[in-house]
Amino acid sequence: MHTLFEKIWDAHVVQHVSDGPDQLYIDRLYCHEVTSPQAFDGLRRRAIRPLRPERITCMPDHNIPTLHQDLPIADPVGRKQVETLRRNAQEFGLTHYGLCDKRSGIVHVVGPERGLTQPGMTIVCGDSHTSTHGAVGAVAFGIGTSEVEQVLAAQCILQAKPKTMRITIDGTLRRGVTAKDLALYIMSRLTTSGATGHFIEYAGEAVRTLTMEGRLTLCNLSIEMGARGGMIAPDDVTFAYLKGRPEAPRGAAWDNAVAYWRTLRSDDDAVFDKEVRFSADDIAPMVTYGTNPGMGIAVDDVIPSSVTESDAKALRYMQFNDGEPMIGKAVDYVFLGACTNGRIEDFRAFASIVRGRQKAPGVTAWLVPGSWQVWQQIKDEGIETLLNEAGFQVRQPGCSACLAMNDDKVPAGKLCVSTSNRNFEGRQGVGARTVLASPLTAAAAAVTGVITDPRTLL
Repeated sequence: MHTLFEKIWDAHVVQHVSDGPDQLYIDRLYCHEVTSPQAFDGLRRRAIRPLRPERITCMPDHNIPTLHQDLPIADPVGRKQVETLRRNAQEFGLTHYGLCDKRSGIVHVVGPERGLTQPGMTIVCGDSHTSTHGAVGAVAFGIGTSEVEQVLAAQCILQAKPKTMRITIDGTLRRGVTAKDLALYIMSRLTTSGATGHFIEYAGEAVRTLTMEGRLTLCNLSIEMGARGGMIAPDDVTFAYLKGRPEAPRGAAWDNAVAYWRTLRSDDDAVFDKEVRFSADDIAPMVTYGTNPGMGIAVDDVIPSSVTESDAKALRYMQFNDGEPMIGKAVDYVFLGACTNGRIEDFRAFASIVRGRQKAPGVTAWLVPGSWQVWQQIKDEGIETLLNEAGFQVRQPGCSACLAMNDDKVPAGKLCVSTSNRNFEGRQGVGARTVLASPLTAAAAAVTGVITDPRTLL
């Protein structure tokens, strides 16, 4: 009578503290340039080294440019952070994928695509969207900088065990509806606090029929519902995705791993602390209209009436009004990318709308792959040529306009249709207005210049 989450968590408990947290063993730590410097400084102060350096992978992604990465970074803060990460990795003997290293990119894209992220693991990173890795059937969650130091030093972390929650989506997603729309729909129903204190397992036919890229998108957004993380039980889709990846097991080790991975599922009689069920038939392409990811509606719906002052404040910031349709609103910027939607499937979807059309005049589009591997696939599949001919440019990998921490900032007052994960005030730039959407909806906005139902262009 155990859930998948409980099986993995309990197997990694080194010591249980009575009336306190668990000492949890961590299989994989990812480090990026923003949340790791103080952790490494802590090791120096204590004159110790990482306990298991082979289980730690470092790469810069947040504060890097997405053009001319072969040149010195112009921003002094970003340059210092990236260089500090390189030096720390070198000093402590850690694997480091630096700028222009063809193994590098956004950490939450690179981990799964290289096979570093595997079923049954516990995975942490100093980044809230570490929940992405749960898509392969891992317990993955974000941690703070002091906790990064704990894992560096002891390969363990003190952590309170979350409650369990299962979200089941019955049926199959309709034409033009993606994993991003599924996530935005769930958030619109549960709100951004509906899963607080819980670890989500996603289940149901709609989840099982998602590709691995779609599952990564869905789990990525778990944190936006207040959850500690999200996961999906591994199956043949998972195994096919991981097979042959550079860091995945091979030969007999692969066969043994898959045999174990097939046991990673919730028992039929497992009891969750909370159960929620939705129907895929109720889900349409979604967009957000406010300043948190839970303020979402179907793209062809109208903005609901404000119930609270917080709702009214959000609409004032977005320059929207109660009862207005979202369709037809003028768009200034479009962003395709981030750890949410920077994978090859996302670029294929975007290109499927662009094919035979041109970028709308006046729209600035940032198309940013999540890794150098995705960048190469875009070229190999002819997607870059198609996009270039339509007036778009594919940039170099990085977090880019997901957050205003690098050069790709949306100017104040401008409206951006974004495939990223957060639409908070100032998230993409001071005064910037963000509408979260799927790659299909972003592409539809990019070629029409206004928010458009992508189903009309399929």
